[in-house]
Amino acid sequence: MNFNSNFKNIAESYLFAEVADRAAKYSAAHPEKKVLKLGIGDVTLPLAPAVIAALHNAVDDMSRKETFKGYGPYEGYGFLRDGIKDYYARMGVHLNADEIFVSDGAKSDLGNILDIFSKDNTVLVPDPVYPVYVDTNVMAGRKIIYANATESNGFLPMPDYKIKADVIYICSPNNPTGAAYSVEQLKEWVKYAQENGAVILYDAAYESFITDSGLARSVYQVEGAENCAIEFCSFSKTAGFTGTRCGYTVIPRALKKDGYSANKLWFRRQATKFNGVPYIIQRGAAAVFTEEGQKQIKANLAVYQRNAAYIASCMDGLGIWYTGGKNSPYIWLKCPDGMGSWEFFDYLLNNAQVVGTPGAGFGDNGEGFFRLTAFGSEETTKEAVARINNLYKKG
Repeated sequence: MNFNSNFKNIAESYLFAEVADRAAKYSAAHPEKKVLKLGIGDVTLPLAPAVIAALHNAVDDMSRKETFKGYGPYEGYGFLRDGIKDYYARMGVHLNADEIFVSDGAKSDLGNILDIFSKDNTVLVPDPVYPVYVDTNVMAGRKIIYANATESNGFLPMPDYKIKADVIYICSPNNPTGAAYSVEQLKEWVKYAQENGAVILYDAAYESFITDSGLARSVYQVEGAENCAIEFCSFSKTAGFTGTRCGYTVIPRALKKDGYSANKLWFRRQATKFNGVPYIIQRGAAAVFTEEGQKQIKANLAVYQRNAAYIASCMDGLGIWYTGGKNSPYIWLKCPDGMGSWEFFDYLLNNAQVVGTPGAGFGDNGEGFFRLTAFGSEETTKEAVARINNLYKKG
């Protein structure tokens, strides 16, 4: 028996575990200090009333023989897939219900989707990047190359036609940088994928934060993307499902190569390794797409958007360069005074008791940058902004 030796090639400690550990040690050493956490991108507002009502009704369904549900469809219940389909239609994207697969979250699917691809594929990921994209491919032993996201390109790298890749990860609005691609920019990535016979894995988990016209909410807003892209989305940040767990993946029937259908391969994979999302959770998720549900989740999103604006305004006032803050819940700032990412983490924690996420944890190009999130409460965010302002105004 041998274990998977590829695990030796990933960091022993997951980035966010290290952040939590350092913050906990500080709090233990300084119990009199109130630590404000703007690091991990977890939501703080409760589920919308429409969702709660749907969850309660679904629990009642499970108490009656005539409405009880056991195993559900591997791809998700029709009522939720239809709701997702209609949601896309409102943004001008037309899908078939059988192109939508409900899951327990985008993070799971972004790792699990690799089951349908050969290990010989070369993977292109941006740097800096959400660690899951890299770690799951390292675990599988795939070759990884990087698209450099830097201050000079606004952390929105464009394709380099001299580089050949088979699988391409794009996250927009981006985690960690908050930068978002326009539809026009995505057209170039779709063209690149088509010319290379590649597939784009498009993470749209933060699409609900897009407010500017011209920025893409779905890769399928680009003509031809249905032939070369798979899209992942989540209810986690859109509707506060981080602890409830529900997401979905869109795999168009048109995405085929060498006689293989990506849609059919994924269905076969799910039928083998996944028993579906609980009926109760799917009923709650379906309520997100009702008229009342949309109104309520937009009210919650507005709180996070205001938080992002508070942080962005602080950076503007201090003359600190950043991306995000609008069309994104993340603010990706350049560490002041030439500090390194972990150096700034410790400085901010020790002098302002504010926790963020060091950019170095997201890749080499993240060194010297830092991520703050807008998912704290409005009160916490305002207090954190005031502390940062005071710290640098005094300095």
